[in-house]
Amino acid sequence: MNFNFQEFIKEYKQRLADVFSTEEEKHEDSLVRGIKPATFNQIMELAPLGAFIPSKYDGFGGHTSEALSMLEASSYESLPLSLMMGINGALFLQPVANYGSEEAKTGIYDRVMHDRRMGGLMITEPDYGSDALKMQTSFTKVDGKYKIEGLKHWAGLTGMADYWLMTARGKDKNGNLTRDISFFIHDTRNGGIEVQEYYNNLGLYMLPYGKNKINIQVDESHKLEPSSTGITMMLDLLHRSRLQFPGMGMGFLRRMLDEAVDHCKERFVGGQSLFNYDQVKSRLSELQAYFTVCSAMCNFTGSTVPLERNTSKMDLEANSIKSVVTDFMQRASQSLLQLTGAKGYRLDHIAGRSVVDSRPFQIFEGSNDILYQQISESVMKMMRRVKSSNLYDFLSEFDLTIKSSDYFKDALNFEIDTKMPQRKLVDLGKALGRIISMEFTINLGEQGFNKELVDNAVKTLQDEVNSIMCLFKHGGEASVVEDYQIESSWFNLQTVHAE
Repeated sequence: MNFNFQEFIKEYKQRLADVFSTEEEKHEDSLVRGIKPATFNQIMELAPLGAFIPSKYDGFGGHTSEALSMLEASSYESLPLSLMMGINGALFLQPVANYGSEEAKTGIYDRVMHDRRMGGLMITEPDYGSDALKMQTSFTKVDGKYKIEGLKHWAGLTGMADYWLMTARGKDKNGNLTRDISFFIHDTRNGGIEVQEYYNNLGLYMLPYGKNKINIQVDESHKLEPSSTGITMMLDLLHRSRLQFPGMGMGFLRRMLDEAVDHCKERFVGGQSLFNYDQVKSRLSELQAYFTVCSAMCNFTGSTVPLERNTSKMDLEANSIKSVVTDFMQRASQSLLQLTGAKGYRLDHIAGRSVVDSRPFQIFEGSNDILYQQISESVMKMMRRVKSSNLYDFLSEFDLTIKSSDYFKDALNFEIDTKMPQRKLVDLGKALGRIISMEFTINLGEQGFNKELVDNAVKTLQDEVNSIMCLFKHGGEASVVEDYQIESSWFNLQTVHAE
């Protein structure tokens, strides 16, 4: 690169502000699918993906904090743009850096840096969404090449990426699929991927999604080499990506906060500024709390997860960060929409657009309901390992909750039921995710971050955790009535009077 990261990020922010500034641009960006070539070229001219690439290959160095900063700058102006950058970085460039051959890295990084090329990841299959280990895409080795066949869908940048990180399972001598998963780098110049259908995704119009028929061949040099198993490599890839979600959330939450404050100060209702109403202040304080917690998450990931660190065992941190920050993103957008009122309920208004654009973040790369369950299961597994049954006793000595658990002595002081129903696991996971997030926030404050913002965030998290734990202990008993059509017509209960 011809300039350092600080120079780049300053110019990048200005470039994005210029690109997304006019009302015409905002309108077209929100209502037209895809991204205009001229807009794409203006953005990519600065080589923002260099934030994910080691300096050896002409990138900025691959420093996690700089990658998060680039994602933050992107999401302040456009959440879909930030997701595009995140897909390229966390789901393609970083795995290539850690597991790719030197031959593959050299060619790919050169084209990404100088020819504005992009890469994505294909894991999900039509019948095996969250159950990735059951994928049916298979590979066989023929004449020194890997032949890969299958069907993939919901891969961001469908039909647009120049490279794909392709997941597949091998076959044993009987032709049955093996348990482990392998990753291959496919160059789309070699053909073999047929887009059978483009989806009309509800939001994130900038990114194309669809269904892809796979029939490709990949050289041996373009197969990723795991340090142990392919499943462990996939966990490292997914955890690293989830740990970097706060980068995308950071700029978005800051934008929601800025938009909300500006609107409330300018809007007058009943003869006074909207900003002066108590319920409005409640919403704004929550937005500030989300901003602060996300800052703490960025601080944690940026300082503890360098590119070379294997994150395959960081499931608790990754799942907590991803699920909590994406819940906050959706809530923030809903609050902005509520504050802006009817004018915000338009796809070409930032409030309405943000609601639909942030919603899938709670679904992809691990549905939050599943992640919350996994958080509880991870903690319970660790408790069994140290023969601890009292939740507070364990959390008060656990490094991710050692400070924050003190705020919940009463709520957490109970014996864990190892056979609790799934809904209780999800509720407990929601609370644990926020307690871990509070630990990050307390640490952020100790490093000198704005004390008022930290105190406010801690209070907000306290309220949320106490509310969740109340439901966990006293609610969640309702069941499903299967034959709900029987005797369930309100109209049949009306007394009809003749004229």
